[in-house]
Amino acid sequence: MAGAREEVHRIFHSRRTFGQKSADLLARYAGSWGFIILFFVFLIAWILINGYFLVHYYMEDPFDPYPFILLNLALSCLAAIQAPIILMSQNRQAEKDRIKAEYDYRVNVKAEKEIEEIQSQLKRIEKKLE
Repeated sequence: MAGAREEVHRIFHSRRTFGQKSADLLARYAGSWGFIILFFVFLIAWILINGYFLVHYYMEDPFDPYPFILLNLALSCLAAIQAPIILMSQNRQAEKDRIKAEYDYRVNVKAEKEIEEIQSQLKRIEKKLE
């Protein structure tokens, strides 16, 4: 079955556009633990930097005061962009699964025909032996 996997991989990846390649790459990275950890570190750093300015400079405004409106805007923009890209990648995976299922179906039909041919040959051999 390794041949089928290679054939599906070849067919699937030969049709990809730049946008599809980018979506697959981004979805692979955005769905990783590395991204989650890096993003968590970014959020903590943002909060700590703003907290430092708030505590040490009392009345002076930090660049993003406590409700962190700018951070919320950045997170909303990230979610608004990331969600469609991940959906595009999921659509590509569904297309890959469809191609694989179609290839498997063709292999199964071919195998069925070969089995029927072998059965007919066995019946002919049985008749000759009788």
